[in-house]
Amino acid sequence: MATRRRRQVTLRRLHESIIDLIAIMNQPHRDEILIAEAGIQLDRALFPLVVGIHRFGPIGVVELADRAGRDHTTVSRQVAKLAELGLVERRPSPDDRRVKEAVLTDEGRRVIDALDAARSRLNQPVFEQWSDRDLLELERLMRRYVDDLVGWSAATKAADDR
Repeated sequence: MATRRRRQVTLRRLHESIIDLIAIMNQPHRDEILIAEAGIQLDRALFPLVVGIHRFGPIGVVELADRAGRDHTTVSRQVAKLAELGLVERRPSPDDRRVKEAVLTDEGRRVIDALDAARSRLNQPVFEQWSDRDLLELERLMRRYVDDLVGWSAATKAADDR
């Protein structure tokens, strides 16, 4: 980059883009559209938890609540509802028997597959004009950014724990 000022402007714009993306992704009607497109019956409040369990599971309720930005007692009730629906099962953690982890069932994986297919259909018009190179570059840079944030967060937490 040419100047320190230009780098600061670019970092601010990147931050603004991420905030805009989060705001778009958190719009409740987007979840409703995706659920309808997937042809599944699922309470919108349970949707992010199924996705989180798929992405990070097996996962304990406290960690899932932390990742979802929700209270762990609320998430515990919602995970119990997902278990009642047959989408997840709760099992003791092999690392800590006091912790019950949530993991997707076969039916839960079918729901995720339907959501993935629906997401692909809904995103098709957005990425239609993007080249394969652009998509690969976006994916590469997003993954790098997230991985670097995870590493930085872990290092910061380790320093705080000392």
